[in-house]
Amino acid sequence: MELDNIAEWQERTRLLLGDEHLARLQRAHVLIVGTGGVGAYAAEMICRAGVGHLTLVDADSVQPSNINRQLPALHSTIGQEKVEVLARRFRDINPKLELTIRAEYLTEESIPALLDNVHFDFIVDAIDTITPKCSLISEAWQRHIPIVSSMGAGAKHDLTKIRFADLWDTYHCGLSKAVRKRLQKAGPKRKLPVVFSIEQADPHAVVLVEGERNKKSTVGTVSYMPAVFGCYLAQYVIEHL
Repeated sequence: MELDNIAEWQERTRLLLGDEHLARLQRAHVLIVGTGGVGAYAAEMICRAGVGHLTLVDADSVQPSNINRQLPALHSTIGQEKVEVLARRFRDINPKLELTIRAEYLTEESIPALLDNVHFDFIVDAIDTITPKCSLISEAWQRHIPIVSSMGAGAKHDLTKIRFADLWDTYHCGLSKAVRKRLQKAGPKRKLPVVFSIEQADPHAVVLVEGERNKKSTVGTVSYMPAVFGCYLAQYVIEHL
C-alpha cells in the first residue's frame, strides 16, 4: 500500500507500526459511541494513531461532575457538547482528519440506519446504559462489523486488575453480567472482546438516583481508571485494523 503524505507528527508511529499498517489506519473509518470518561480517551488515542475518519456519537454536554475524569471536561467547556469539544481538539491534532459528529442518543430504532448508511471498519462501544449498548452490539454482529466494548470502570481503582477478555469470560463486573443476560435473549452467543476489571466494585461508591435520563445510579470514579480503559480499547482497534 502507498501512504498518503505523512506529516512530521506521524513519524514516530510509522517507525513502530510500519508503512503498511499506517496506510490501513489512514484509510479506516472508526465509529466511537460514547465520549465520556472511557470513550473520549479511546477516541483521542485512535486519532493520534492516524486513523483517517472518525465518527463520534454522544448527546451529553460537559458537566462539572465530569471534570475529575473526562477528557473534554474543563471549567471552560461546561455546558458545551462533548462531541463539539473533542472535534476542535482532534482537528488540532490531525488537520486532515475526516470527522463526523452526532450529538444524539442512539436508540434501538436509530442504530440500524447509522450502521447501514455508512461503512465502518471498526466500532468502539463506550456506552454505559444497557439498552443502546446491547442494541449496538447486536446490530454490529448482524452486519459483521468488528466491535470492541467497554465494561464498567466505575467504583474501581486498581489499574493492575484491568483485563481484555471475551464477554462470556468476565467476572466481578455488574455491567458485563447485565450485558450477557440481555444478549443471551437476543440470539446465539457470539464472541465479544471487552475491557473489564477483575476488581470487585466498592459498594460504598454507588449511590442510587431517580429522575435522570438513562441513569439509575451515580458511581464514584477516579481520574485514571476510565482513561486506561479507553487506552485498552484504542490498542485493540489499532492492532486489529
